Amino acid sequence: MPRRHDVFRIAGVVLALCMAPGWSQPQTPAQQETENYTIRTTSRLVLLDVSVKDSQGGFVSGLTRDDFKVYEDGKPQKISQFANADVPVTVGVIVDESGSMGPKRREVILSAIEFIQASNPHDEMFVINFNERARRGLPDIVPFSDNIDQLRAALWEGAPEGRTALYDALEMSLHQLDMGRRDKKALVLISDGGDNVSKHNLTEVMNDVLRSEATIYTVGIFDEDDPERNPGVLRQLAHVSGGTASFPRRLDEILPVCKQIAKDIRTRYTIGYIPPIEGKPQRHIKVVASAPGHAKLMVRTRTRYLFAADNQAAEAK
Repeated sequence: MPRRHDVFRIAGVVLALCMAPGWSQPQTPAQQETENYTIRTTSRLVLLDVSVKDSQGGFVSGLTRDDFKVYEDGKPQKISQFANADVPVTVGVIVDESGSMGPKRREVILSAIEFIQASNPHDEMFVINFNERARRGLPDIVPFSDNIDQLRAALWEGAPEGRTALYDALEMSLHQLDMGRRDKKALVLISDGGDNVSKHNLTEVMNDVLRSEATIYTVGIFDEDDPERNPGVLRQLAHVSGGTASFPRRLDEILPVCKQIAKDIRTRYTIGYIPPIEGKPQRHIKVVASAPGHAKLMVRTRTRYLFAADNQAAEAK
């Protein structure tokens, strides 16, 4: 089966942005938490999915292009595309249904439903349930859905039992995500982070995450004495992809965490620029934001990418 692609569908993104209310035509210190990804396109356009919070951790909306600065390898870049609209995305909800999750299942599923209800109603969503094997929650003829009843039924599919195939579930989710029509993509994973039966390993998963377009949000649900817990994996997945890792201490904290994730996805900015042909293959990105009334703004996005060789060859023709 072919591996998932690295291609950013630029034309689709630009069209979606032009149709969005927050679109603006091209015109002319923050904290960042992310890693590499590869961009292979016929147009040298780098698109960044950007989250901005204030010093109290609140989401900052209403910023304009002029409030952002983008640097590649320390050199300022001209922002050529910008949007702050709430555009629909492709989202996968991945729910751990191994035996250890049994006592927490009700709160987890209700929180996942709350996430769906708080998301953009035009998002295309899917559900992956997993214990000893990963499986799609929706019917085979329904790859994606925005129907809350269908998605609710998908979340309740199955029963908590057996061991944990987390890495297989992530591989299935990334493959499913690639088939989505939306240009912005996200995964929400609710699990203890442990894996004890997958056919895939963590190295394979992380390589595919770096090749994907997904922003991954993880919610760690485990007891402190749980031998299967692995919060490090959950942090790594979120850090590499530009998402967040949350670890609610009580079951009643899962629901507000899921609502917060929905808000994060809906309030992200899209920033695009055309990088220079000259330069090293691996390029470092820094995005900073500042605006009147905000002493410090914290930016979260990917911080490195690979300028693929086929880009340079195409531009040389």
